[in-house]
Amino acid sequence: MSGFVSFVSSGPGDPELLTLKAARRLAEADVVLFDDLSAGPILSHCNPEADLVAVGKRAGRPSPKQDHVSRLLVDHALTGAKVVRLKSGDSGIFGRLEEEITALNAAGVRFEIVPGVPSACAAAAAAGIPLTRRLTSRRVQFVTGADVTGDLPAGLNWAALADPTATTVVFMGKRTFPALAAGLMAQGLAADTPALMAEAVGHPEQRLIRSTIGALGEVIAAEAGSGPALILYGPLMEG
Repeated sequence: MSGFVSFVSSGPGDPELLTLKAARRLAEADVVLFDDLSAGPILSHCNPEADLVAVGKRAGRPSPKQDHVSRLLVDHALTGAKVVRLKSGDSGIFGRLEEEITALNAAGVRFEIVPGVPSACAAAAAAGIPLTRRLTSRRVQFVTGADVTGDLPAGLNWAALADPTATTVVFMGKRTFPALAAGLMAQGLAADTPALMAEAVGHPEQRLIRSTIGALGEVIAAEAGSGPALILYGPLMEG
């Protein structure tokens, strides 16, 4: 039997930001493998008879290994099921999508990718700001703030990250931001460069904390909650 896998991007967490195609795939699915950040109200759009399988990974918490998640995708698809792999934000941005595609290709399982609203775009929208600005911010870059150990990744392109004319979005960087900020300022990025921490974007507990590169580390230590967060910094935050 030949099943099919839909990689469905759920957006930042607000079910109203699901695409029509994403909602349709959830309603048609026999099995849904979902991440922690895709749980909650999003799952109300699933086929009520679908098997719901939690496979989310969260820093500092027991989580399924990636090879186990990939194996589950293949095993369910080989039964002939319509499988949805539900990921938060857009599945192609720091979503471990490639490993799962590789496993499906190796098993001869067909798939599709349903794009969604990236959490970076949702955070900027929630803050009422653009990600680009004419003349002063012509480039946007996304970077992960943590490697598999939870530390700041090695080999970062510090010159690019400290570019004062770029808007930078840091994923999974709440715990490592003090080290990142120190590196940025050592590269010459001004300490008063505007910064924003967007926590639990798209959820009822969403919080937006505005600060600067130099001060945000202390603000995070004092005010940050336990929810997932993005950090944005650059010239677009001015005014």
